[in-house]
Amino acid sequence: MEKLLTEVCAIQYGFPFDSSKFSENEGVPLIRIRDVVRGFSETYTTEEYKEEYLVHEGDLLIGMDGEFNIAKWGKVPSLLNQRVCRLIPLENIDKGYLFYFMPTALKRIEDKTPFVTVKHLSAKELNKVKVPLPPLEEQQKIAAVLDKVSDLIAKRRQQLEKLDLLVKARFVEMFGDPVSNPKQWEMQSLSNVCKDIYGGGTPSKSHPEYFEGSIPWVSPKDMKSNIITDSIDHITEEAVKNSSAKIVPKDAVLMVIRSGILKHTLPVAIAAVELTVNQDMKVFIAGQNITSKFLMYYFKAIEMDVLSGVRGVTADNIDFKEFQKRLVIVPPIELQELFSDFVERTEKTKTNIKESLAKLEMLKKALMQEYFD
Repeated sequence: MEKLLTEVCAIQYGFPFDSSKFSENEGVPLIRIRDVVRGFSETYTTEEYKEEYLVHEGDLLIGMDGEFNIAKWGKVPSLLNQRVCRLIPLENIDKGYLFYFMPTALKRIEDKTPFVTVKHLSAKELNKVKVPLPPLEEQQKIAAVLDKVSDLIAKRRQQLEKLDLLVKARFVEMFGDPVSNPKQWEMQSLSNVCKDIYGGGTPSKSHPEYFEGSIPWVSPKDMKSNIITDSIDHITEEAVKNSSAKIVPKDAVLMVIRSGILKHTLPVAIAAVELTVNQDMKVFIAGQNITSKFLMYYFKAIEMDVLSGVRGVTADNIDFKEFQKRLVIVPPIELQELFSDFVERTEKTKTNIKESLAKLEMLKKALMQEYFD
């Protein structure tokens, strides 16, 4: 049996709160589209509101612009702003079942929604969504199975985060804060401790065949882990010969120097294979008195110091001429190698966890298809 979404839940649309009354720390938190998935808001409003627009922990929210996402709200009661809607389940549907079904429906709408800059989810399309509706007991069983798999996925991700924090803590334990240098290590400029530092390049877009090769061409969107083995885009050898792109050797340290992501984090990684990078990246080849793994975690340790100096015009970027002049702590190479061994062991553990995570995500996807497609 199928029923329209409007027959199994009430759909409440957000209120157009006055942006002139927004604040960074006064009033009540206000849920904007960017807050839906992360479950918390950094925007507040001092505007008076009706109690009906207050969202509570676990409420189901949908962001209606960009990617159409559904998520459960976090712990802090917050206000429902425009272009965000709340689904309020009726008695004939299990809340968990509705939560797991909606991504399938939203993806179908998103795929057929035309757009110029940003996709917009309309109330008209939401009202047309048809929900498969087995008996309530079966809905609850389906939600329980998906809850178990989702919990395991969350635990694997938490394990990965904790291992990253462990390595960062180990760095500080062994070497101290690299900015204040309390252990009084020798210091040298970044350009001195590196054998080579260079940027990436972009082959001419007038030759589309350049982008049909097998050589990884890394850009900021690929920098999602500490080790880079591949990329979304690839180029040909001919593209490398006819552009400023260079073949980057294995074990080089990669850094994003120009991207909006620099508002929040400084992505760095090590190349596990030969590859190339685009113009938004820099490559660091470690010299004799520094290891690549030490250098990568040195960059991670100075992240906040670097980001405090990031400036933006059309894009956020690091002033690289100044960055190369930074003084880098240079502990004894034997100590660096001990740290590098620790990093390597941790990365092996992370690889096993990632393999388990990938299997769980595949299982969840298969279950979702079985239940809802």
